[in-house]
Amino acid sequence: MKVLFSHSYFLKFDTKQYQTAQPYPPLGTLYAMSYLRENDYEVKLFDTMFCDSVSDVCKDIDTFNPDIFICYDDGFNYLTKMCLTNMREACFNMQAYAKSKGCKVIVASSDATDHSLDYLNHGADIVVIGEAEQTVLELCNSFKNNTSFEKISGIAFVNNHNLIKTSARIVLKDLDVLPSPAWDLIDISPYKKMWLENHSYFSLNFVTTRGCPYKCNWCAKPIYGNRYNSHSPEKIVLEIKKWQQQFGFTHIWFADDIFGLKPNWLRDFEYYIKKEKVKVSYKIQSRADLLLEEDNIKHLANSGCTMVWMGAESGSQRILDAMDKGTKVEQIYEATRLLKKNNIHISLFLQLGYLGETIDDIKLTVKMVEDLLPDDIGISVSYPLPGTVFYDKVKEELKDKSNWTDSDDLDMMFKNTYKPEFYKQLQRYIHRRYKKHIAYESAKKIFFKPTKQNLKNTLSLIKIIPQEFLEKLKLKQIEPDATAKF
Repeated sequence: MKVLFSHSYFLKFDTKQYQTAQPYPPLGTLYAMSYLRENDYEVKLFDTMFCDSVSDVCKDIDTFNPDIFICYDDGFNYLTKMCLTNMREACFNMQAYAKSKGCKVIVASSDATDHSLDYLNHGADIVVIGEAEQTVLELCNSFKNNTSFEKISGIAFVNNHNLIKTSARIVLKDLDVLPSPAWDLIDISPYKKMWLENHSYFSLNFVTTRGCPYKCNWCAKPIYGNRYNSHSPEKIVLEIKKWQQQFGFTHIWFADDIFGLKPNWLRDFEYYIKKEKVKVSYKIQSRADLLLEEDNIKHLANSGCTMVWMGAESGSQRILDAMDKGTKVEQIYEATRLLKKNNIHISLFLQLGYLGETIDDIKLTVKMVEDLLPDDIGISVSYPLPGTVFYDKVKEELKDKSNWTDSDDLDMMFKNTYKPEFYKQLQRYIHRRYKKHIAYESAKKIFFKPTKQNLKNTLSLIKIIPQEFLEKLKLKQIEPDATAKF
């Protein structure tokens, strides 16, 4: 049987990410394709990343004429976990067209897990829930042999107008049993071209783990859950070495929710990186408390880590506790200090608008940013994802809108302390204020360290100061009482 894989992330449908120009291939999709190919299916990928419209996919359905169409989103990428309506509509259209051409249609994604009936009503025969490689193989075998699929674990389907969900799929514990992602089935050239033209280097994505054991009550884990399983460090290093020789990337984004959590994993990773003489820089996502354990930062530095994105979320301990984050503000400060000491760039994920947050909590977050002056910040507003404690608290308010359109939407979809437009404007103001402080620091260094970057940052004050003033003025117009305290 012929199986056509695709996914529903269209870079051009997400203006902010298109301008950022840092595309990564659908890694989860490549894993599933490889698994199915190893079991003797003819598989092909239609990569929607650089497409202009759904019609591009429809043409491939016509020419390849698959028996099964699988829309399989990358469960390792936060952009697909966010469940953006632009991408949902694209998936509906792809499914419906494939169905009209006589294909069996399977969909696997965070959004389909959360909104199974919507997808099933728009052309899907089966929604895969949870880790999908084994489930997809069993479904394809069922279609090929014309046998019943109703007892296959980890699926949702409609029977007599009723939504049926089968028992949960048990997650894989030994990830090394999976074949390597089907990198040979993707055209890597447009990814490489966009990276080189916009950033002068090429970055590729890898993943070493699945799942996250932490209990942050706003973070959904619809695919891999709260379990945490990992590939062996040796296997990952050999994969990097193999594909670096073929593709020529010099940088990696490790897309793990949490990188290097298992005891001694980072130590062994450093050992194999050196043993195989692999030269690559990389960035990861981590937590303050994990970074402070044993010699973790040292192993990161010695193995090529140049950037850590830390899930700081807030500078208010009250808000971190309300989130069940399990970290302390002091740990964020200390981890940042140690990362800088080891010449690793530090970037902070920040979240505005969590339930009960006041202007005093926001001021603590702003103070933390200005105290630490990280190399970058990423600011979002609280986003209710189904299956979380946070979602359950606000779901009754999610009537007109329950998902963002694209990653720059930043709409507050529930009632909070301040108006939704305040939070949207607040993230712009904090960004300007942060850039102003970075420029001030560069100005202090300009005489004893006259680098091009310090000069550029210092000159940017001419533009940034009036911009910050205007952003603050807009804030005051939205919430005059709150911003009076800023």
